[in-house]
Amino acid sequence: MMELQWPLILFTTLVAWSAGLFGTQALMAAFGVGKKAQVPAWIASAVLLAVGGIAVFFHLEHWERIFNGFGHLTSGITQELIAIVVLAAVAVAYLAMLRKSDDGASVPTWLAWLSVALSVVLVAVMAHSYTMAARPAWDSVLWILYVLGNACVLGPATFTLILGAAGSGERSGAVGLAALAGSALNAAASIAFSAFLQFSAGSFADVGYYFDPTHPTKAMADAAATVGAQAPLLWLGAVAVGAIVPLAAAFMGKRSGNWRLWAPVAIVAALAGAVCMRVAFYNLGLSVFMFY
Repeated sequence: MMELQWPLILFTTLVAWSAGLFGTQALMAAFGVGKKAQVPAWIASAVLLAVGGIAVFFHLEHWERIFNGFGHLTSGITQELIAIVVLAAVAVAYLAMLRKSDDGASVPTWLAWLSVALSVVLVAVMAHSYTMAARPAWDSVLWILYVLGNACVLGPATFTLILGAAGSGERSGAVGLAALAGSALNAAASIAFSAFLQFSAGSFADVGYYFDPTHPTKAMADAAATVGAQAPLLWLGAVAVGAIVPLAAAFMGKRSGNWRLWAPVAIVAALAGAVCMRVAFYNLGLSVFMFY
């Protein structure tokens, strides 16, 4: 199994959460709803992005060397940086427009939709940097859709919680619908990617060895056993807790309007599921030839 990279687990989770929240508030701004939550949501999104950015540096023993990779546009880390910088610049412009508006909570429609699009792009670019043919369990568009699903459930759920905490008394169908739809997308992506990982054992090459040629005393990994061991993390953690519970919570929140109760349930469950999926993801990050 690959060693768990907790800084990257935190990074991908928090950035998806941040982009999901910013994209949600921009979507609500485009429809002119949830105005009381706009500024608090922007602050929360910025904090999540900053903490996620700091977390990624703990992945590197010599973080200053990260700048050596920025000269290569095909590098995943370079593409992530570009996407983050562009989104951050748009987010600053978004906040400036909020503060300049008559009600302090409106932005031009074109800026709202641009923010939604860039939020999606950031999450997709971040997830895409992990897809590689050398690691079969990672090499799927379903991983990208799964991380987008994380953003789709965490963003709307957090926005509804902030809106409820703002005490605006607003009961907008658009906000609740976004949370329910986002939870449904997350559930579908979670189930699809879990199934892909469960069947990934057949994607590894059979090299005909019992021991790693580069480490003669270390037995080769057993693909079937390694994949099978992830079943509890995938189906109980990522799907049951991380997908079904948020979907049920969003349904109850939409039905009752009591997002102060159901939004935290959806957020906590979605975060737990996201971590479980990422742990399984790294556990299955084996080389196609199973040498590592």
